[in-house]
Amino acid sequence: MTDRKSQLTANLAEVEERIAAACGAAGRKREEVTLIVVTKTYPASDVRILSELGVRHVAENRDQDAAPKAADCADLPLTWHFVGQLQTNKVRSVVSYADVVQSVDRPKLVTALSAGAVRAERELGCLIQVALDAEENGRGERGGVGPGGIEELAGLVAQAPGLRLDGLMTVAPLTGPYAGRQQAAFERLMEFSTLMRAAHPAANMVSAGMSADLEQAVAAGATHVRVGTAVLGVRPGLG
Repeated sequence: MTDRKSQLTANLAEVEERIAAACGAAGRKREEVTLIVVTKTYPASDVRILSELGVRHVAENRDQDAAPKAADCADLPLTWHFVGQLQTNKVRSVVSYADVVQSVDRPKLVTALSAGAVRAERELGCLIQVALDAEENGRGERGGVGPGGIEELAGLVAQAPGLRLDGLMTVAPLTGPYAGRQQAAFERLMEFSTLMRAAHPAANMVSAGMSADLEQAVAAGATHVRVGTAVLGVRPGLG
């Protein structure tokens, strides 16, 4: 076993233990929570090792990094999630490999994703990114739509050809009333999910929590956690 494979095996086992413990503490079954490994800045070789170790969901946030990596790993049984802020000029490329876009936050992007999905003859899963640091109808510092925009966007995605409304996503905010209160933020997201599912029952995916706060996300009811650093290590150049 290579040093890198040994490292990833150990890290993955540790994250798995954390998720299992968090599920146990929350009275949830382990299979209720899906691990998405955020592989941004890491090479396709790491993605291959992760796939060998049983990882089935990976995420990227920059198309220029993700597109060649996804092409290199096209033979692997992976679901690719795009989690970064997405400009409409990158949509055609992203739609060619992403199975789910978790950062849908404006009507113009819905229109572009729909056109891209139809052109590529693919069905694309979409999550509305909710900004809990934004005004009711504003936008967040790291993307996302304010709570007042969820219903409109959900309706647009649900009606758009080639798109499937899967649920909601958030990033724990650094500012505003939820700064430093990750579990409260994730619980608020769950409330929005409950409201949305009244109109869109199948949109039951809730993506929240990262390396530092996955326990709080699981406690709040998240169905998917996005973990990068805890699995892959501190990214080069970040200390």
